[in-house]
Amino acid sequence: MRYLKEAFTFRWNLLVFGGGAIAAVMSGHPDVAIPLVAAAEVTFLAGLATLPRFQAAIDAKAHGETTGDAEAAPAARVPNQAGRDRILDVLKSLSEDRRSRFLRLRARCVEMARIANAVRGETRDTGGAATELRTPALDRLLWVFLKLLLSEQAIARFLQATDESQIDKSLSDLTDKVAKRTAVVAEKDRPDDRLLRSLADSVATATLRKDNVVKSKGNAEFVAAELDRLENKIQAVTEMAVSHADPNEMSSKIDAIADGISQTEETIRELENLTGMAADAETPSILDSEMPLTARPPATPVVVAGGKRSR
Repeated sequence: MRYLKEAFTFRWNLLVFGGGAIAAVMSGHPDVAIPLVAAAEVTFLAGLATLPRFQAAIDAKAHGETTGDAEAAPAARVPNQAGRDRILDVLKSLSEDRRSRFLRLRARCVEMARIANAVRGETRDTGGAATELRTPALDRLLWVFLKLLLSEQAIARFLQATDESQIDKSLSDLTDKVAKRTAVVAEKDRPDDRLLRSLADSVATATLRKDNVVKSKGNAEFVAAELDRLENKIQAVTEMAVSHADPNEMSSKIDAIADGISQTEETIRELENLTGMAADAETPSILDSEMPLTARPPATPVVVAGGKRSR
């Protein structure tokens, strides 16, 4: 309803709709013209209200109204608080180096927004490309990055606690025992041998353990590569806020990257038993949440218009 209300009260919509209604009344055939104007208005409202970019702008406006009102209802702040708690729970469970890596990346996003505002002569995060750094798509990228760090840590702990050489030795010994017992059974003509069945089951179990280790190593390599790829992507799109004047282009790039991480999210879901994180119904707001566990990004000079440097 908020999206429809904002779309209807949009000044250009009111101007065109009002003009169309007046023209329909004066046309001499209001019984035909008015329904056509109404149908066109409904089509316009439905299209604009479902446009992701329009919804993001209205969400940002509503968030500014909520945070700017000191007397805002506590219920309105519950979702943000719940999302912030989820983020902090994950951060606290990470090792120091992984937590610092995420916080540096988040701080980098915030810093790029400030630089973008400075380039445009703005003092607040309002409109333009800087606002695009707070889109739900970028929050989703950061949230996936955070969960990837948790997955990487869980896999590392599993591999550290698993002795692959011991599994290989056990599998080799069991295979030899099965071969020897098979020869004995064949010699004594005992097709149904309890010991042979037990040894075969042990071999199957050892093989399963070996497969789990191999799969975990593959997952570890994939997660490490995805972390590097996603980190570079996030840095690239946030830096576009400084160098690109068209927020539409940047928004489309962020959305495209967010839509292209389905394979990464599938791997995260496969690792839920290790990480203990269930699938998310929605992505928490990361850039708009306060982070008491802060990390400053490296001071990187950024060249802006006129050859001046901003830090």
